[in-house]
Formats: sequence, C-alpha cells, structure tokens
Amino acid sequence: MADAAVAQDYAGGNGPWSLPIDKIDPSRPEYFLANEHGEYFRRLRQEDPIHYTPESAFGAFWSITRFDDIVKVETNPGVFSSEPSIIIGDASDNFEPPMFIAMDPPIHDVQRLAASPAVAPQRLSELEAVIRERAGAILDGLPVNEPFNWVERVSKELTTQMLATLFDLPWEDRYLLPYWSDIATAAEAVGSTFDQAERQRIMFECLAYFQKLWIERAAAAPKFDFISLMAHNPQTKDMINNPLEMVGNLMLLIVGGNDTTRNSISGGVYFLNKNPGEYAKLRADPSLIPNMISEIIRYQTPLSHMRRTAKEDFELNGKQIRKGDKVVLWYCSGNRDETAIENPDAFIIDRPRARHHIAFGFGIHRCMGNRMAEMQLRVLWEEIMKRFDNIEMLQEPKRVLSNFVNGYDELMVRVHPRAA
Repeated sequence: MADAAVAQDYAGGNGPWSLPIDKIDPSRPEYFLANEHGEYFRRLRQEDPIHYTPESAFGAFWSITRFDDIVKVETNPGVFSSEPSIIIGDASDNFEPPMFIAMDPPIHDVQRLAASPAVAPQRLSELEAVIRERAGAILDGLPVNEPFNWVERVSKELTTQMLATLFDLPWEDRYLLPYWSDIATAAEAVGSTFDQAERQRIMFECLAYFQKLWIERAAAAPKFDFISLMAHNPQTKDMINNPLEMVGNLMLLIVGGNDTTRNSISGGVYFLNKNPGEYAKLRADPSLIPNMISEIIRYQTPLSHMRRTAKEDFELNGKQIRKGDKVVLWYCSGNRDETAIENPDAFIIDRPRARHHIAFGFGIHRCMGNRMAEMQLRVLWEEIMKRFDNIEMLQEPKRVLSNFVNGYDELMVRVHPRAA
C-alpha cells in the first residue's frame, strides 16, 4: 500500500523533485516503508535545509536535515529541550511515560548516570565472551541452503538474549523484551497503525511486570543489571513510587538496546548484498569488520529522527524558530549529508573516519549503549565470517511503517557455509 501511495505521488507530480518545496512533508511514514525518503531529504538539504512544514499528521514542525545543523541543535539543550517528547508527534492516548531521554539536565544526567554502569567499558569486556558464545550458537543453529527470515532467527534473537542479560530477566521471559519494544515504538505519534488502546493495555502489563521485578531487586544485593542499578541508586530508587516514570525509563533502555542493534544486524546483510564488491572486500580482509560496523550503523541509521522543542525564540541560519516550535533532527538525512561526509550514498566498508556519523545522536543525549551495540555487531560478524562464505538475500526486505524506527520485519536469506 505504501509503495502504491508513493508511486501515486510520483505519477501525480508530487515526487521529491517536482513537489513545491513548501509542500514537502518528510514525516510521512509511507516514504520510510517504501525506502523512498532519501530523495525528499536530499532535496531539502540542497534547497531548504532548515525546512518548515506547517501541516502534517504530526502537527507543524521544523526539519533540520544537515549534519552540522543537527549538531548545533543537539549541543544547545538550553534552547532546544528534549521535553516533553523526543518523537515527532504528541501522544494521543495519554500514554507517554516520562523517561530520561525526554528530560533536560539536571534530572536527565542523574537518571542516565544511574543506569550507565551496566554498559561501562569493564562490563562490556566481561560480556564479550558471552556475546561470542551466543552468536556462535545462533549461527550454528541456522538451516543451511534453506530460506529463512534473518530478522527473526539472528537479528532479533541475539539482541533479545543480550537484553535479557543486561536486565537479568528470567530467561524464559526474554521474548517479552522485543515484544514490548515493538509495542512501545508502535505509537500513532510516529505513524504506526497499531491499535492504540491495545498498545496502552500491553504497556500497563509491562509496567506491572517491572514493578514486581524492581521490588525484588531493591530487596536483594546490588548487581550490575539495569533494574538493580536504578533500584539501588539513591537518586533513582524512589522511582518505584512513580510507576510511569519507572516503566518509561526501563522501556527507553529496552528500545535503545533493541532497535539500534537489531536493525543494524539486518541492514548489514542487506547492504553487503546490494554492494557485492564490498562483500568481496570483506571476504578478502575480515580485519575490516570493526570499521564496517560503523559504516553499517551510519548507512542504516536505526532511529530516523529525534525531536526537540524550542524553549525560546531562536534564529538558526536565518530561519526564525519560535518558542514552542517542534524541531525535528533527521539523523537519516544528516548521515547522508554531502557537505559533511564524502560520497555519503555509497556503502564503503573501509571508509576513512567511518565513525563520523550521528546515528547515535550527539551531545548529552548521545546513545549510552553505543559501544555495546558496536561490540555485538563486531562479534557477530567475526563469527559469521568464520562460518559462512555468503549470506544470500533472496528478495527485498519488508520494512517497518514508522518515521522513527528505520527497521525491518523480514529479510529472507539463504546461508552458504565456508568450504572446509
């Protein structure tokens, strides 16, 4: 349906280069589902990089589409607030729990600091062997020379197992984490058509589950999982008395740990199949994997945007932003900005300065678990290259309907083992 809608736009003279510039609304989720959003952003970067959309399904908003301008906004939280929300739309179901990513200092800093030891460098070094063992077991269990959905069998499975470890969740409950993550991000405020009353019901089930776990962890000896860290930290231990804030912060950590890694695992397979010369380069030199991981994350940009709200009138590059205006930072556009990244539309696994991207955000809200995500991807690809000569993509992937999560529902592949 989305493909047909986008095709109709093109046929009706409403494509990215024929539509009057002031009529471009880059928030339309069907553009992302059809993977056609890139050309709309290219035009905005060239002709109107700080672009105002007066009417959309998500209200009026400014689009910040160039890399350096996104950095300017990200590094000015005094003017551009993360409150009340970091997604483009406003909650229509009155269920938008507070979370530290949607807060400003000092509360943001205190709550983020409480959770951060779970992904600190020493903790990551302890977890690398666990990731490697689990990645190997997942890959060894794949059917050989038979079609299967890489998203379900690998991308979702590995991220689920590692999230369960970071939360110290009962192993039999681990599949609740990606389920709740998908429900949490299926908000009408980002273009999802999921039933919002059902979404709210499921989120309250999630809340009850974590309330019980929080109370148990608070009564037990401190550990390094997210829940225990926050339940024992003097600055956050009373969050149990504000259940919505508690579940909001835990869902933030689940979504942050799920979407970035899961969709980059799928994206890497897709990009290598679309760029066979780069796949050949990887086979010839697997030492390129760490650099390739940064390129995959840039090229995928798992979260397409973040929103800020102007706390005062502010002029940005000649455009007058008013107090209360929504300002949307389109990471998916900044990571393809020709003025900041050389040849940005090319997927190049040995790209110089591959970590020069903003897929993890910038400034005080930069993704807390970025090193964890990179490590999972690196270890997985190291294990893939030990086992498989080729992961063959069988058809174009099925994508997620969202202008926030740039994700995949299905990626059908066939794996071909390395010769003995």
